[in-house]
Amino acid sequence: MRAFEYVRATDAGTAVATATADPGAAYLAGGTTQLDLMKDGVLGPERLIDITRLPLGGITRSDGALRVGALTTMEELVAEPLLSERGLMVRQALLMGASTQLRNLATIGGNLLQRARCRYFRDPTVPACNKRRPGTGCAAIGGAARMHAILGVSDHCIAVNASDLAVPLVALDAVVHIQGQGGERSVPLTEFYLEPGDTPDAENVLARGELITAVGIPLLPPAARSGYLKVRDRASYEFALTSAAAALELEDGMVREARLALGGVGTTPWRARAAEGVLHGAPATTETFRAAARTVVEGARPVPGTAFKVELAQRTVVRILEDLAGIGPGSGPGKGPDKGPEFGPGIGPGAD
Repeated sequence: MRAFEYVRATDAGTAVATATADPGAAYLAGGTTQLDLMKDGVLGPERLIDITRLPLGGITRSDGALRVGALTTMEELVAEPLLSERGLMVRQALLMGASTQLRNLATIGGNLLQRARCRYFRDPTVPACNKRRPGTGCAAIGGAARMHAILGVSDHCIAVNASDLAVPLVALDAVVHIQGQGGERSVPLTEFYLEPGDTPDAENVLARGELITAVGIPLLPPAARSGYLKVRDRASYEFALTSAAAALELEDGMVREARLALGGVGTTPWRARAAEGVLHGAPATTETFRAAARTVVEGARPVPGTAFKVELAQRTVVRILEDLAGIGPGSGPGKGPDKGPEFGPGIGPGAD
């Protein structure tokens, strides 16, 4: 790891001013994997600005929403009682996203800003990575790509967004509050992440020196049912092959309102608005859920290693919606690591 200057920030304004003025500066906070990437030689900032002691933690409740400080830990948000009542899919995503030890250190802002877990991006001995070295190519497209994306991809990058937490937050229309040299601004999380296009090295809309200060999380109506389903190669602390965060408001067997987002398949946390349109006002049946699931993979661009995700993503969507509607195997709202089975027969790759 290359030598660097360590600076401990005393206030957000000074941290922002320092980072804005120094192209070689980077922030240090729990969950960003900044140090991991520095140790591996992927990143080499000349100055590291430690923001972990800034007063950016805590959870505030108001008007049907939570305002969560960026330095609030994942475990602190897990313990928020309102999530069990009106945002269960967020709590489940946090619990499935990391071990207790990691949740006690990783922050909400850091989780949203974690860099891609692409094996080619994180291995500096691989020359072809447009995310690490623009213009060099994408080794994943012709290589082993099982953990990569099928939605929002380009000819320049197919790296998947790895955050579990971002998936339900996108479904809930969460808002990211940002402080920069020019003041404060708020950005919907659905607009925060950037698809790779021709510039896969740009992963979000943050300008140089800008700092996430808080995340606003709208709460669901009391009658809504929500859940997070994560399909992975092992049952404990593994990144998603596919995942889905869903919320349904049901009335007389009909879907009055629906929210749906997917993880493990998109270069960004993937909001499935077309599927929500299919669900709205339709009967809460398996046939409806399958029709909605088909829209999710429209426009998918798999490579040989990710072709299985086209079917698996649809099965994941159908399964979480059946569970919430109470019509599937092991069904009922609130399944998850603390409520019941994570997934069952027929959901995994190659399942009948």
